[in-house]
Amino acid sequence: MYNDRTDSLQPWLVGTLGAHLGLVDELYARYRERPEALPAGWRELFEGRPISWRAAEREPGPDPMLLARVHALVHAYRVRGHLEANLDPLGTLIREKHPDLAPATYGLGEEHMDEVVPGGGLFGVPPEGIRLRDLLGRLRRIYCDTIGVEYMYISDPVRRTWLAERLETMDNRFRRDEAAQRRILERLVAAETFERFVHLKYVGTKRFSLEGGETLIALLDVALEQAGLHGIQEVVLGMAHRGRLNVLANIVGKSPSLIFAEFEDIAPESVMGGGDVKYHMGYSSDYETAAGHRIHLSLAFNPSHLEAVDPVVLGRVRAKQRRRQDTRHERVLGVLIHGDAAFAGQGLVAETLNLSNLHGYRTGGTLHIIVNNQIGFTTSPHASRSTPYCTDVARMIQVPIFHVNGDDPEAVAHVVELAMEYRRQFRCDVVIDMFCFRRYGHNESDEPSFTQPLLYQRIARHPPVAQTYARSLIERRRITQAEVDALVARYTQYLERELAEARVQNERPAIPSGCGYWRGYRGGPDRATPEVDTAVPRDILQDIADKITTLPPDFSPHPKIARLLQQRRAMGHGELPLDWGMAEALAFGTLLREGRLVRFSGQDTRRGTFSHRHAVLIDIRTGAEYVPLAHVAEPGQQGEFRIYDSMLSEAAVLGFEYGYSLDYPDGLVMWEAQFGDFANGAQVILDQFVSSAEDKWARLSGLVLLLPHGYEGQGPEHSSARFERFLQLCAEDNMQVVFPTTPAQYFHLLRRQVLRPWRKPLIVLSPKSLLRHPEATSSLEELSAGRFHSVLPDPLVQREAVQRIFLCTGKVYYDLLEERVRRGDVHTALVRLEQLYPLRTEELQAALRLYPAAIELCWVQEEPANMGAREFILPRLLPLLGRLKLRVVSRPESASPATGSTRAHLLEQRALLEEAFSGGAARSAEREAPLASVH
Repeated sequence: MYNDRTDSLQPWLVGTLGAHLGLVDELYARYRERPEALPAGWRELFEGRPISWRAAEREPGPDPMLLARVHALVHAYRVRGHLEANLDPLGTLIREKHPDLAPATYGLGEEHMDEVVPGGGLFGVPPEGIRLRDLLGRLRRIYCDTIGVEYMYISDPVRRTWLAERLETMDNRFRRDEAAQRRILERLVAAETFERFVHLKYVGTKRFSLEGGETLIALLDVALEQAGLHGIQEVVLGMAHRGRLNVLANIVGKSPSLIFAEFEDIAPESVMGGGDVKYHMGYSSDYETAAGHRIHLSLAFNPSHLEAVDPVVLGRVRAKQRRRQDTRHERVLGVLIHGDAAFAGQGLVAETLNLSNLHGYRTGGTLHIIVNNQIGFTTSPHASRSTPYCTDVARMIQVPIFHVNGDDPEAVAHVVELAMEYRRQFRCDVVIDMFCFRRYGHNESDEPSFTQPLLYQRIARHPPVAQTYARSLIERRRITQAEVDALVARYTQYLERELAEARVQNERPAIPSGCGYWRGYRGGPDRATPEVDTAVPRDILQDIADKITTLPPDFSPHPKIARLLQQRRAMGHGELPLDWGMAEALAFGTLLREGRLVRFSGQDTRRGTFSHRHAVLIDIRTGAEYVPLAHVAEPGQQGEFRIYDSMLSEAAVLGFEYGYSLDYPDGLVMWEAQFGDFANGAQVILDQFVSSAEDKWARLSGLVLLLPHGYEGQGPEHSSARFERFLQLCAEDNMQVVFPTTPAQYFHLLRRQVLRPWRKPLIVLSPKSLLRHPEATSSLEELSAGRFHSVLPDPLVQREAVQRIFLCTGKVYYDLLEERVRRGDVHTALVRLEQLYPLRTEELQAALRLYPAAIELCWVQEEPANMGAREFILPRLLPLLGRLKLRVVSRPESASPATGSTRAHLLEQRALLEEAFSGGAARSAEREAPLASVH
């Protein structure tokens, strides 16, 4: 109604309302709740009555025009006050006066300052009102002191009001007792003393000092205290290298002697070719708060790739919440510590933020802490972002952002308490942007004054925060200088004892592993772990098939889905051959029936990119969803099946699932790329975590990646999973790369991944056209009596007649098979290498020996010569050749994986097959040998 009233308002007020529609909306919401709480002028506006502008027509009290101006001013401070906040400890941040915060903008001058007015909606103003001068002072203290808060862009008025009330009723100030102040000082002293100690003992050694940002330790301490009060039992932290050693020593509880031993670099021969630098290492411990609450802390291992750990931490948090049956996300907290340049610059930050409220990925709110050094290596903020703040990307998820001066530890503590309470109340992320500085260069041997000479002159003159805060407490008579000196001396003595202990060690500290729910699982060599029985009795398979093809009586499936379910029921009874989708469903169903968790996510995963999965069915009348695999056993007697369509991201989603797998070794955790070609969008996760975490950090994962791969004329971005890159990463049995060619192989592969105690990532090159290929099927008996085979010999040829062997992997087998049939060739065997890594050479050699008359071994691949498995497999074939001559057939070398022309693809495929069957030494022998029939 009020939108129609502007025609009768004075021009000044029309302009004010137009500029502050958010204020008007907020006042209107208050009017709907309690009309009597608003001044008469506003009530009249919202009720559509003539507004009493003349003094004789309105009730006694302040001028409504003045009230409107005061309301507009208060609203402006809520929206823009942070722009004039005192945030920079060094005073280098230019904070120009903003016109929206000037009283004159609203027609308020000195003549109004001593007039008593209602608070303009400001919380904490007494009923009798407040002098305008005092109101302005309060607004400055609340919104423009050492805390600046951004929250008025949040669309939910309940959340905005919640924040405004807590900010304003206590003037946005830390109000705690002397004990709390002393604890803050103790944390600051510990942080500063640790850095100075290491600086003196290991001169010039890289440690990525926290100096300039020591208040981070006090911040984390307060956050953990609040976490304990909120009933949080476990916290997972992720951070980059700056300040990591300090956090390990003073928060996570890693003994300084272990850190010093890493500086001493004891027994280097024990980590040749492996391990990682000290400021990438993780740790876990039990932390006891001052109030006596115990919290399990885990600091995630992290590469130098900034922000790469973010989704990994969130995946771990989600997994831990599931283990604790914490469906309300109340008992496990994720804390991510960022740098300012990385938070603004790394796209993975936006991807991770976007996960925060998605059903399959939400964790109940992450505490984001930016250690804002106001520099990135040598790059100043104006050159590293296009936004006023490094945190502006977080505005997209409508969460509050608290900017705070790191040289005001009490302001930092207040902000942490407020942020943690907001997170608990609304189950969402919160962001703390702690402005500080970096006392040295990017590392301790770097010279920062080359590029920022003026800045580093200021830094050289600036005292540490522990000293300035101690001086403040001494002036307020909270502590004496003697007590401060004692704190420093006591902590220094403790570090000296730890250093002495480190220097007598003669073994490198071992990285703890295999603890908790990882007990019983192992990594290491492939062949050290025996195979397991993955077959499932036929009656169980049939029962599961019946259950997953039975719908509730009132459910209306799509007609095509109804036919699909009929076909799958027939497959489950052995009446039709099993296709890929049904084999997968039976693998999931059998694992679920055995009580295992199955978690699966990716783009379009519920239906499947190629419409082959249909794990979630939609009622075409009501839109209701039904998940057949959630009903393979009686309620409470099966594992959880969770399948999610992810956001359109590879890096964050894969990172999340990898993190989940770190805390769920006993489940099947899977990620599927829409096409395998897109997996390289997550290359940093693949390189820094999936392939190398065991070697660097002794961390195992059983994550499964499904990467659709195959040359079918769909162009250069829909043909290749670039699996040559995965093979290049393979060493020390660090992961598995498998290209199964039958549904039964896929069934046993998935079950083996869970049932074996050997935990390594599994890279599956999954099919596209083979999903419906008439030859790419399996029988029910292959599931009930078979197992996974690393090598599949040719089941169709007469072995004694074979003169050449085509060794291949993946879809090209079916192309070769069709061509062999077309040619009537009975002298060529087709051997499939199903597991490329770890390569089972003895099984491959045994398969080759099945053909005693063969004189040639030909590796055939449909990928270009510089791609696929060629460069990986050829050196490994040479020792196995014996009498066999080696030949290779592939597409020619190419800078791009595939042609964009369908007709060109067909020409290339024909040329590939022609070269395979028409060339080589065996072909000459064929011309002289009589044809033999195959029985």
